[in-house]
Amino acid sequence: MDEVLLRSLIPGVIGVLVRRGADFAAAEDAVQDALVEAVRVWPDDPPRDPKGWLVTVAWRRFLDATRAEASRRRREEAVEEEPAPGAVPGRDDTLRLYFLCAHPSLTPSSAVALTLRAVGGLTTRQIARAYLVPEATMAQRISRAKRTVSGVRFERPGDVSTVLRVLYLVFNEGYSGDVDLAAEAIRLTRQLAAAIDHPEVAGLLALMLLHHARRAARTAPDGSLVPLAEQDRGRWDTGAIAEGVRILQAALARDRLGEYQAQAAVAALHADAPTAAETDWVQIVEWYDELARLTQSPVVRLNRAVAVGEADGPRAGLAALAEVDGSLPRYAAVSAYLHERDGDPETAARLYAEAARKAQNAAERDHLTRQAARLNSRPQ
Repeated sequence: MDEVLLRSLIPGVIGVLVRRGADFAAAEDAVQDALVEAVRVWPDDPPRDPKGWLVTVAWRRFLDATRAEASRRRREEAVEEEPAPGAVPGRDDTLRLYFLCAHPSLTPSSAVALTLRAVGGLTTRQIARAYLVPEATMAQRISRAKRTVSGVRFERPGDVSTVLRVLYLVFNEGYSGDVDLAAEAIRLTRQLAAAIDHPEVAGLLALMLLHHARRAARTAPDGSLVPLAEQDRGRWDTGAIAEGVRILQAALARDRLGEYQAQAAVAALHADAPTAAETDWVQIVEWYDELARLTQSPVVRLNRAVAVGEADGPRAGLAALAEVDGSLPRYAAVSAYLHERDGDPETAARLYAEAARKAQNAAERDHLTRQAARLNSRPQ
């Protein structure tokens, strides 16, 4: 069984069923049934046309389910004539499914789960393991999401920014369980980039590649976090960096700057520096200025304060930080770092400890705790 091929066919098969009259929830259920049948049959009898086989079996499953429900009598009449088996039109329905799964009526968590299920082809169990929640909880989340979008039709173009936001959420989940969500997000974003010519789609793909390229160097053998400045750059994936830079340059050349392109430009400058000391912080500050203009995001201004501290010195960084909302996550950590660089270890140690108490995950909390302990144990 070629699992990658099987998963890549799912969006197109769901799209065919939706065009024939199935609502999204019924189509997705029918395709899942067809996938189970494929796993059983294909190893001994592989089809010549895998997509056509899946469409035929899924459509029959849909008709069987429709006819079994008296409350859906009207739909049964509409789909009574089963199309003859044969070649499936080459139309790509992937993009339609992206917009459907990122529908604004869904919560971000539901949109992510539905995207992983319908476009990514992951099972409910795989998604639940990735999010470290019970399978029943994830099943309920996906069922609610499918009911929400079942009546949605595509009379107008979807919102690309919403789709990109969902994909970015998937990427930022990282990896856990038996599913690497960061790698899955890159795969899905590649798929979207092949379906739509949009500079921000390219910008997001470049951003993901550039961040993912540093993954192997982000943690020590004991699982502790390794800050960017201390990472072994020899462990960075130079192939992914080269691809990300190439995609970014092509997107920037179109002169339609967006937030993902600007974020990718910052990541590219970090990737381009042979050592941390050779990082072009002045140019990074300029890109953060562009990001702040595009997004008005307080998180961007927080990151900009770090860059200003590197480019113009810690006092300048603290001055920039003073203009940022102090309730933001990581504010205390940034303040601690800048105070330490400014020669105030007592304040830095206190702020590192405060940041550790507010950390959103165990790895970050442990790292900040060690930073506070390091300063508190220094010779007086």
